[in-house]
Amino acid sequence: MGRKQMSKTNNRKSSKSTKTKKKKMKTWKKVLLCIVLILAVLIGLFAYKVHLNGGGMSGMLATMVGHDENTKKNLGELRVLILGISTDQDGVDLTDTIMVASYNPNTQKATLLSIPRDTYTGRNPARATAYEKINSLYSRKHRPDETLEAVNELTGLNIQYYVVVKTEALIKLVDAIGGVTFNVPIDMDYDDVTQDLHIHLKAGEQKLNGEQAEWLVRFRHNNDGSSYPSEYGDNDLGRMRTQREFIMQVIKQTAKPENIFKLGEILDIANEDLITNLDFNTLKDYIPYAVEFNTDNLLTATLPGTTPDLSTTNNVSIYVVDKKKTKAMIEELFFNRDLEVTDDDTNTVSGNSTTNSISASSSKDDIDKSDLKIEILNGTGSDEALENAVNLIEGSGYNVKSKGSTTPTAKTTIINKKDIDDIFLKNIEDVLGIGEIKNSDSSSSKVDITIILGRDYNN
Repeated sequence: MGRKQMSKTNNRKSSKSTKTKKKKMKTWKKVLLCIVLILAVLIGLFAYKVHLNGGGMSGMLATMVGHDENTKKNLGELRVLILGISTDQDGVDLTDTIMVASYNPNTQKATLLSIPRDTYTGRNPARATAYEKINSLYSRKHRPDETLEAVNELTGLNIQYYVVVKTEALIKLVDAIGGVTFNVPIDMDYDDVTQDLHIHLKAGEQKLNGEQAEWLVRFRHNNDGSSYPSEYGDNDLGRMRTQREFIMQVIKQTAKPENIFKLGEILDIANEDLITNLDFNTLKDYIPYAVEFNTDNLLTATLPGTTPDLSTTNNVSIYVVDKKKTKAMIEELFFNRDLEVTDDDTNTVSGNSTTNSISASSSKDDIDKSDLKIEILNGTGSDEALENAVNLIEGSGYNVKSKGSTTPTAKTTIINKKDIDDIFLKNIEDVLGIGEIKNSDSSSSKVDITIILGRDYNN
């Protein structure tokens, strides 16, 4: 074969190869274009479903788990009994926390109701025994359904679910979300060698790990017997308030975008270390909407009642629920959530749904008596004394946002919580006819002034 013929042959092969490559390129371009178009359609459909599901992180998660725009509408209010159990005493599981929690994904409102550990579940307080306290029901037989039945009887709520959170689960859950930033209300120093429990925390805002979180929610008093200040609620009242506020922070910080991808790990921990009759598939239905929950819509409270004198209760320290006040509180917390709710962290409804307190930078020229939020805590033991004080304060033009009870107190104290001008506190002192003025600046306080009525108040 001559050179010219070979050259022509090579040119034909080269031309054919080029055409083949171009044809393949066009084919790949068409395939790629089809893939892009398909992806664009899928992304568009996903985005449309996210939009129908409310948009944002909530809508995205709802779409990912297969929800549609009707799923949330069909979800009712979820009510759960939470039992916090410490397991560091051999053979004995102590119930340190008893709470009713509710969440409604459609109204985005939630409630935490604390039930004192010493709440009496028997019929005759004069013959009370320690076994009739609500915290002993679980420790005796390890049957959470018995505690659930008792709570339903006390509250009138038809709660279906329970969750038992043991110490190990709390530690793992807090560590899983990278710790929880919390403002520890006081210095905490307590040691109990029988439980191998050693609580040592300094007051102030700090990030708590799982072990420290356990210390926080179990603390009642220090080694020297001192506890939370009376205006906070000492011993069990203070512990229940701290537990509620800590849970609020756990909810808020778990819902951060960076923790969304840890939900699988959190659910695994819950599945392994929690005891519950709540189906996790049911729980997963609520998660897409709970991630955007605003803790301003969370109300907290303690079941109202009294601690009778030991001489009347067979020398057993018990907490007797006030049925009338409980009925009113349950109605307000769980059924009348659209009504304005007062702010109190003792024996009446407490929450964050009220307006923000007046800032410390406000001057007396900028505010009026009615702008101030007043909290009155009764340490006299007399309901009549409390009502008299409320009538006097409100009659003078102030706004009493909450009232409740605290431990018996000798002297009446008027506490400035928000650096309010002294002229208002002195005026309150004149109205009551008694009272020692103190400053206790607390940026986290929901009220501007706290009045603690002591036994020296005789109106």
